[in-house]
Amino acid sequence: MNNIYGLIILLQVFILGCTPNVIEQNKVIQKINRLDMNIFSNRGNKLYSITSPYSSFDNNELKFKLKNTTINIFNGEEIKYIINSDESTLSDNNKLLKLTGNVKLVTLTQKEDILYADNFIWNIEETNYLLEGNIRFENKNIILSSGKAKLGADEIIEFFKPVKYVIKDNNNDNKYEINSENAYYDLNKESISFKAKDKRVRSIINF
Repeated sequence: MNNIYGLIILLQVFILGCTPNVIEQNKVIQKINRLDMNIFSNRGNKLYSITSPYSSFDNNELKFKLKNTTINIFNGEEIKYIINSDESTLSDNNKLLKLTGNVKLVTLTQKEDILYADNFIWNIEETNYLLEGNIRFENKNIILSSGKAKLGADEIIEFFKPVKYVIKDNNNDNKYEINSENAYYDLNKESISFKAKDKRVRSIINF
């Protein structure tokens, strides 16, 4: 019996990645004044890390609720994206991550690329990230805005119509402002394409 209790305690420490400092606990809510957690794949690869200065765990819903969240998403040993938000939840055995409020995603491959949104949703069993509400992507060349966007594993951001985009000039001022249907921005190639409903390419702009 003692071995069973020892295993339960060991599993709790492993899941959190470190021993949290619990400041209040009852049968339903466990409050933690700082959380540092690493999530790994079944193969042992680090998928993401999550930190929060104040969080809680709901024992009924089996859900973490976090404030002032910072997420690092990894590609191998390297950090691929850094995401900040006002609040977040982590549920479904740490597989479903939802960030809300002033979401800011920074790409480390292109440090001047920043993606803003109201909400960010990621099921770690999928390769796409969903962003909703007041989407704005900005870098030195362009500003793209829409109500919904999807960031794929191929590092192409799909902006769902209606899409508004602004091309900047050399002085970082707005040069063109145009509305369009779905837009696709390739983070690696630094190019944007626009497609109609029949999926034919209407135009491609390279920067």
